[in-house]
Amino acid sequence: MARLNVNPTRMQLSILRTRLKTAARGHKLLKDKQDELMRQFIERIRANKSLRIEVEAELMEAFSDFRLVAALMSPQMIEEALAMPGTTLGVEIEVENVMSVLIPKMRFVRTTGDLYPYGYGSTSAQLDEAIRKLEKVSERLLELAQMEKATQLMALEIEKTRRRVNALEYRTIPDLEETIRYIRMKLDENERATITRLMKVKEIIAKEEVS
Repeated sequence: MARLNVNPTRMQLSILRTRLKTAARGHKLLKDKQDELMRQFIERIRANKSLRIEVEAELMEAFSDFRLVAALMSPQMIEEALAMPGTTLGVEIEVENVMSVLIPKMRFVRTTGDLYPYGYGSTSAQLDEAIRKLEKVSERLLELAQMEKATQLMALEIEKTRRRVNALEYRTIPDLEETIRYIRMKLDENERATITRLMKVKEIIAKEEVS
């Protein structure tokens, strides 16, 4: 806590009181924002953990199916079947503003085409099933990536907001309060000194009138 270097005048006192009200109001708004960000962050962390467990299980299942395909088909047959992609895949990203945090909203964009771009006669049904499961889990992977990015961005915003709250709570507001107390003390001292001088002047005048 440090006193600001200002002149102890009534104008400065009025200015500092206004700054103190503004700082206190800003502190409350930032504290409310921090609390809401923490609430949403915790909710997203829990959802992210649950989704990650589900996605990992689905990936393991899809990989197990591909291992089964590898046991039923030769590597050359699998390579020929998957050499030419049936669709072109892209990602479309939009932005959502959540408590001043710009969170990406992502979704896959596919061109028209066949998910299974190979002849069915030379492949097994297990390959179709493995590709279908991998297609399904890819959507979930994108959802997981989006959620993890959102939690990362929210964590950064929480830290930034926390620093601003602490700066106001432990530095700006105490400094303003200390300076206001100092100015009020100096003004009170000046007022008492003025009253004392007036009383002395009055006393001198009264003595002169008597003499």
